[in-house]
Amino acid sequence: MSVPIHQQHEATRPFPTGPFNAITWGWTGIRGTWTTPAARASVKHMAALGPNWVVLAYAALQDNAQSTSIQWRDSPTVTDEEIVEAAGMARELGMRVCLKPIVNCADGTWRAHIGFFDTDVPGEPTWDEWFDAYDEFIVHHAALAESVGAELFSIGCEMVRADARADRWRGLVAKVRAVYSGPITYNCDKYQEERVTWWNAVDVISSSGYYPTGTWDEHLARIAPVVSLHQKPFVFLEAGCPSRDTSPSRPNDWSLVGEPSGTAQAEYLDEMLTAVEATPWVRGVALWDWPANLYPAHAAATNSDYCMYAKPGADVVTRHFAG
Repeated sequence: MSVPIHQQHEATRPFPTGPFNAITWGWTGIRGTWTTPAARASVKHMAALGPNWVVLAYAALQDNAQSTSIQWRDSPTVTDEEIVEAAGMARELGMRVCLKPIVNCADGTWRAHIGFFDTDVPGEPTWDEWFDAYDEFIVHHAALAESVGAELFSIGCEMVRADARADRWRGLVAKVRAVYSGPITYNCDKYQEERVTWWNAVDVISSSGYYPTGTWDEHLARIAPVVSLHQKPFVFLEAGCPSRDTSPSRPNDWSLVGEPSGTAQAEYLDEMLTAVEATPWVRGVALWDWPANLYPAHAAATNSDYCMYAKPGADVVTRHFAG
C-alpha cells in the first residue's frame, strides 16, 4: 500500500538556527555589475540595516515561455567568479548566504507562465526538454553553492505552471543533493503555498509574500496548515513593497503607476514585519531588493523601487532586524 504524500517523512537537512533577517542583493545579476567598487559600497550600505543573511539572486534567460534552451552561461547572467566574490563580500560583513538562481524570459513574459502541453505532441516543445535544460542550470549553481559554503540554496522561484510537475522537481532535488550538502528550498509564488504537492522533498518551505496591506493575518492563517502538515521551517524568500503611494495594495506589481512615497513603503514594511514577528513558525523574511548599483542617497525621495536605501523604510527594517 502506498504511503500518502502527507505521511511521508523524508530526511531534512538542518536549517541554521536564529532569525532569517535577509535582504536580496544584486538582482537581476547583470554580468559585470557584481565586482565593481559600486557593488562593494552597495553591500556595505545594505549591511548597515542589520541583516544576518543575504540572498544573492540572479537570472538566466530563455527566449520565451515555450523555449527549451536556457542561456545561463552567456551574458547578461553573472559569472561564477562574480557569484563567488559577492558571497565573499557578504561573509566579510558577517552574513550567511543563500544562492537563488532564477530563469527569466527574454521577451518579458513572467517566468510563472513558462509551460508546455500536458501530453507530449510530436514537433512541439515538451516539459522534459525544458526540465533537462533547467536541471543543468540549477545543478551547476548548486555545486557552486557548495563551493562557497552557502547555508541555503533555492532550486526555483515562482514557477507556477511548472509547480505541478512534481516528479521532475523531486528528481531535481535528488540531483542537487548529490552536489550540495546544505538545506534546499523552493520559492513558490504568492497564493501558491498550499498548491505545491512536493514540499516534503525540500528542507525549507518558502514563498513570495507580496500580500496586500491589511491582509497579512489572513494569509498567515491560510499558510499555517501547510507548515504544520510538513513540519518544515518556513521563510518568505521574497517580500517587500515599492516606495509608491499605490503599492501597499498591490506590492507584487513593480509596474504599478503611482507617486514616489517612502512613507507608504515604510508603513507597509512595518505592518508586514510586525505580523511576521508575531508568527512563531515564520523564521523570517528576505526583503526585495537591493541593487548592486545603488541610486545616490539624495535621489531616494524620487526613487519608487523596492530598495529601502536612504528611505524611511530603512529605519523600519533596522529596528525590526535589531529586535
